[in-house]
Amino acid sequence: MALTIQSFSGGDVAAFVDDLARLRITVFRDFPYLYDGDLAYERNYLATYSRSEGSVFVLAIDDGQVVGAATGTPMVGETDEVKAPFLAAGRDPAEHFYFGESVLLSDYRGRGIGVKFFEGREAQAKKLGLRYTTFCAVERAADHPRRPADYVPLDSFWTKRGYTHHPELRTTFSWRDLDEAEESPKPLSFWIRDLRS
Repeated sequence: MALTIQSFSGGDVAAFVDDLARLRITVFRDFPYLYDGDLAYERNYLATYSRSEGSVFVLAIDDGQVVGAATGTPMVGETDEVKAPFLAAGRDPAEHFYFGESVLLSDYRGRGIGVKFFEGREAQAKKLGLRYTTFCAVERAADHPRRPADYVPLDSFWTKRGYTHHPELRTTFSWRDLDEAEESPKPLSFWIRDLRS
């Protein structure tokens, strides 16, 4: 069975929630996220997305196994942490489609799947008549002790996809790093693409 990229909306993704939860935990353990995941939290997080009006899940499936996933939803349904920087800058969340994450097992990277993830979510944003797509990325210090020597940020990939970094749009999310006893706030900044340009 060949690798396929499929898009699902809302409750249609229910059969894959546990696979997606495990995938997020696996991929987000790596730098720069260093996330010490919890299956119950992940299920709840993904259920929120599946109930969101206009959301999309773009899945990479190989022989029945989910090996990658990307999510997106209209920003109006997102949390205050996501919307607040936009409201403060005078940008209307109702014009934006927010990308929740893009996770892919390392063996499948470099095959163009990441591009398909962006195309699938951008197609959903256009279908909904939204002008902008956006996501945020965690910021880690260049001398972070867990930064791999061969780590390459995804900035150039995002730029090639038409995204512009907006460091003035900042937020914080809290999670527990692998070496932390409890959650701590992490800084993130946003990238935006105008789908009409």
